[in-house]
Amino acid sequence: MAGTFGGTGLVELAQRVTRPAHLVAHERDGALGLSERPVPGTVGTVPAMYPEWLGDQRFTEAHDVRFPYVAGEMAHGIASVELVEAMARAEMLAFFGAAGLGLERFDRDLERLRTRLTGWRNWGVNLIHRPDDAAMEDEVAVRLLRAGVPKISMSAFLDITPAVVRCAASGLRADATGRIIRKTAVFAKVSRPETAELFLSPPPPGLVRRLVDNGDLTEEEGRLAVRVPVADDITVEADSGGHTDGRPLVAVLPAVLSLARRKNPAVRVGAAGGLGDPAAVAAAFALGAAYVVTGSVNQMSVEAAVSDEAKAMLAQAGVADMAMAPAGDMFELGAKVQVLRRGTMFAGRAARLRQLYVEHPSLESLAAETRSSLEREVFGTGLDEVWRLTEQYWSQRCPAEMVRAQADPKHKMALVFCWYLGNSATWAVEGAPGRRNDYQLWCGPAAGAFNTWAAGSFLAEPGERTVAQIARNLLQGAAVLTRVHQLSTFGARLPADAFDFRPRPLA
Repeated sequence: MAGTFGGTGLVELAQRVTRPAHLVAHERDGALGLSERPVPGTVGTVPAMYPEWLGDQRFTEAHDVRFPYVAGEMAHGIASVELVEAMARAEMLAFFGAAGLGLERFDRDLERLRTRLTGWRNWGVNLIHRPDDAAMEDEVAVRLLRAGVPKISMSAFLDITPAVVRCAASGLRADATGRIIRKTAVFAKVSRPETAELFLSPPPPGLVRRLVDNGDLTEEEGRLAVRVPVADDITVEADSGGHTDGRPLVAVLPAVLSLARRKNPAVRVGAAGGLGDPAAVAAAFALGAAYVVTGSVNQMSVEAAVSDEAKAMLAQAGVADMAMAPAGDMFELGAKVQVLRRGTMFAGRAARLRQLYVEHPSLESLAAETRSSLEREVFGTGLDEVWRLTEQYWSQRCPAEMVRAQADPKHKMALVFCWYLGNSATWAVEGAPGRRNDYQLWCGPAAGAFNTWAAGSFLAEPGERTVAQIARNLLQGAAVLTRVHQLSTFGARLPADAFDFRPRPLA
């Protein structure tokens, strides 16, 4: 039994997940070790396992993928056409980050996706809830359906809207056995059980009827829609970059899984938020996730559409280098997003704008010294110029905003402050010269966990951080950790470094 009870050979045996592991009782004290093959004293065999076997294999079968892994829809196109294509060709799934893009850019990127991935079904696009602009939400949904996007991920929805139902019900049909078949797979990203329940249920009949009467759904689609849940898959998002409720995965995922088992066990439940190293991914699968979704770590990938300077800043992040900052899209409501704090002054500057908004009724009420300080330290230009640019933008995008701003000075102030919040994300994507201190990078502790794990390995090199290598290593590491935890549970003696999977190039 050479190499069974100690040395590097034991680590190799423990981490060799694609072969059986043989548990062997030591002849002197009966303690369990490992052997590469059955030998005298073998008391049991732990079968091989593969990363493909993590999670729920119904997920991989339903979505034509090899691995139960999704690269999430980072907004402003950060989850780019190139990223989505790379994941599809690596036999995984990714969603294009359509949130925050104008329709012209959206149409251009959607056509690129359709052209590059003709015949592929393992890719999708995000549809984000727009409570301030239902017309835009509906328009994006129409374009997704017209383009034949195979999968749509719904995010930030607190209720079922007409756009959601159109995506879920368009193309529904029943086969010869009466089984209802959905043309477009629908994912729903949620952070609360009550929101999950909406997507686990059929859509409201009244809303379906209205869509049928308007000609947005056929009678047959309407009849079938009320017999199936809104979503095929529900992604439970714990503490994460960007908008987050900050809930721990170990609390919210089991609650939604329990609800799904009672309400509709056919709907698969995945996990997102905080998944930056193999231990976190293994933990998500151990909790019962059918699949995992990553976000923050993918911003550091070669394919992510964010500037090299921003990627370098993210690569320096630790698990505590994040802060909460006012959200540009829900500024007046007081909503916040989680962003990178290290290397940027965005969070503090955005918080200052929010405080001034709360304390003052209008821009005109700001003291001259405060106004001058904002122009110099935050905006980098005069407030009158910011208002001119803001007015120009909203007059084209949504003229009603200008009407409201003229009648409500406080709303005008909010729009001016949101010019900074909105542009700070664009500056990070584009790598705007002189604006590094203002980069808004949506980022959670997962980025820090990834950096700690990848340090000293090939994944520490920016050019090696392809989205597929990140995914494959996280999955392989999760499989290894799952395996060594199994062996440890069975009583095998394992050295501490058996639990340390190091990143390596994986084919």
